[in-house]
Amino acid sequence: MDLILGYLGLGLMLGLAGIGSCYGTTIAGSAAEGALKKDPSKASGYMVLSALPATQGLYGFVAFLMTMEKLSDPSNGPLMFGIGLGVGITCLFSAIRQGKVCAAGIQGLSQGHDVQTPTMIYAALPEFYAILALVGALMV
Repeated sequence: MDLILGYLGLGLMLGLAGIGSCYGTTIAGSAAEGALKKDPSKASGYMVLSALPATQGLYGFVAFLMTMEKLSDPSNGPLMFGIGLGVGITCLFSAIRQGKVCAAGIQGLSQGHDVQTPTMIYAALPEFYAILALVGALMV
């Protein structure tokens, strides 16, 4: 039973982080598609902001790779479940919220405002919590 919990935790870690990145990049990418119609000259800026929410999926994958060895001891199953759930949910919400920040920045760029750098700084704020979750998972 403990081993099943551990594998479930690993699955949640990887799956939820990936789902969050899918949603976040879709939110920002949809804004970029609309912005391209207004100002296609800023496509590279839109692309950078659209890609930012993808990092949470990478954090989930790194945490997965770095913690899966803990399951060599089946008694770590409940621990792995907790780690996986924590990292997965944190990355899920972080990526979605970051996608919304990036979408707002993309909209501002398309309207002629110079908001690329401030948007990247604002987008780093929800990402910080995904980084904390990754670091916490690696410290256990």
